Amino acid sequence: MKTKGVVLKSTGKWYHVELEDGSIVNCRIRGKMRLDELKSTNPVSVGDVVILNDTIDEEGNRLIESYEPRRNYIVRKSTNLSKQKQILAANIDRAYLLVTIHSPVTHIAFIDRFLVSAESFRIPTTLLFNKIDNYSPEELEYVDALIDLYARIGYPGHKISAENKENIDFLKDEIKGKQVMISGHSGVGKSTLVNALDASMNIKTNEISDAHNQGKHTTTFAEMHKLQSGGYIIDTPGIRAFGIVDLDKAVISHYFPEMRKLMGECKFNNCQHINEPKCAVKDAVENFEIDESRYQTYVQLMEEDEDEIHRKNIFG
Repeated sequence: MKTKGVVLKSTGKWYHVELEDGSIVNCRIRGKMRLDELKSTNPVSVGDVVILNDTIDEEGNRLIESYEPRRNYIVRKSTNLSKQKQILAANIDRAYLLVTIHSPVTHIAFIDRFLVSAESFRIPTTLLFNKIDNYSPEELEYVDALIDLYARIGYPGHKISAENKENIDFLKDEIKGKQVMISGHSGVGKSTLVNALDASMNIKTNEISDAHNQGKHTTTFAEMHKLQSGGYIIDTPGIRAFGIVDLDKAVISHYFPEMRKLMGECKFNNCQHINEPKCAVKDAVENFEIDESRYQTYVQLMEEDEDEIHRKNIFG
């Protein structure tokens, strides 16, 4: 008899799986599964619905035989030279990207790369601008400008303070009964936010590293936390750089919503929006209908070496 469950925590080799009856068991994966997806560092990720057999090994672990087809997943390039990608999480109803203006800085290129990856898997995304109580009036104006920029292309944005539990009530209602992911650089306040959203949580948080003004990597592996109100929050490891994988450059523009709606107006059907004449996208950039920073991210993605591994802290 086979048992079904959902992966709550992955440490690379060992998994915590919640069964349909609510109990949690320790698991490992069947050896052959590692051969099924050689381009991934992790054949199973948090959020996956997995099938267990009834075998229990000498250490009391159940065996994961397979996983059900994913509705979606989000990946980043791995720092492991022998692999291509790391699956951060699967079966996501909505992603929330935590953004901070300083301590640490979240650069626009990083935001755009995350949105492109989420868009490619049809994962709705909301931007949460955290630590607003630490910002000057000028910095708050900048945040408002960013919220306006992204809202115009379909990504809602909110100003919050996770530490002081300010402006997060809407989020408690929005995530109820859902399986959502919270992501961002180390130090932006992901664990603090998860703790604030559910009083039963006690996830370890850490301070900003003075040496690099970056958050220390408190969360080593992705983990999915069950909420008292129903649903789950996936807390991902802090991401320093976000390398796009599995995207054909011919269709990257499809994952920029403001470009996608103009592509039919370009002179050439296969327009790449770089050097081609009579390009509706380039015209929109010149007319300030598409933000210059978004277009620059697109150009960077188009010019990037597909085999490059993003090990360096190139986007914050």
